[in-house]
Amino acid sequence: MEETKNDGLFPKEAWEHARTAGSELRKSVEALVPPDVSRHGRAARKEVLLAFRSLIDAAIQRIDRKQQAAS
Repeated sequence: MEETKNDGLFPKEAWEHARTAGSELRKSVEALVPPDVSRHGRAARKEVLLAFRSLIDAAIQRIDRKQQAAS
């Protein structure tokens, strides 16, 4: 389980129950979603990240070109 910061507002036991409930909720949702949907979702997220990578690479190239032109 992922550790969360307990800022003292809630008792430790309450945080533990909330984390367990969250974990169980994720498991129940995963059980409802067909494996193909999960695979397509992961592939789509990867494509979005690759698109952002391309945008960032292009921006870096523009900066490099401007710096070289200024030299």
